[in-house]
Amino acid sequence: MVYISFICLLLLVIYGPQFWVQTILNRYNRKAESNFPGTGGELARHILNRYNLEDVKVEVTDQGDHYDPQERTVRLSRDKFEGRTLTAITVSAHECGHALQHAAAEPLFQMRTRLALSAVWAQRIGSFLLFSAPLLVLMFRIPSVAIINIAGAILIMGFAVVMHLLTLPVEIDASFNKALPILESGYLTKKQIPAARRILRAAAWTYVAASLATLLNFWRWLAVLRR
Repeated sequence: MVYISFICLLLLVIYGPQFWVQTILNRYNRKAESNFPGTGGELARHILNRYNLEDVKVEVTDQGDHYDPQERTVRLSRDKFEGRTLTAITVSAHECGHALQHAAAEPLFQMRTRLALSAVWAQRIGSFLLFSAPLLVLMFRIPSVAIINIAGAILIMGFAVVMHLLTLPVEIDASFNKALPILESGYLTKKQIPAARRILRAAAWTYVAASLATLLNFWRWLAVLRR
């Protein structure tokens, strides 16, 4: 009974935040608001122009809402780009918040960008270790293939999880120090502000929630490799 309770608690901790994030975003993404003159994509373009960031592009993506610092592009899923819902408008402002962080060369954002680049290389090295594990064992006389496989798994999945957990302050800043003051300056009504706060909080926790779910798969993978 204790074991079952522990498993249930663990699943709640891992999947609970992800469920909460999606519930909040979906709740306010169902109907268009009558006071919004434009879509999420149009608002993003307007905010970027307002802060003299005309060189930052706004595009549709199928890989989730994000700001790409390498391409200097705000990317929004189609429902956010074309939508006039509270979620579309608020998430667009949040992603523009990252563009503002980038333009100001804020230390936390720069740290996040460096970590993201490191994560790409960690995944490449980890994939190489998994692919070439048998050969490396023979070349360096390593006692077990599992050691190399575990190292590869840590580089591929573990590094990304740590990166997302460490960059939560960047997400919170984009939501509450960048996007919220903009939205409160006349883009939203007073009645919409509390809901926008909930959406911004969910947007800030999106990566962390996804990382917690990935963490469970990470430990499952390690368990398989150690057998």
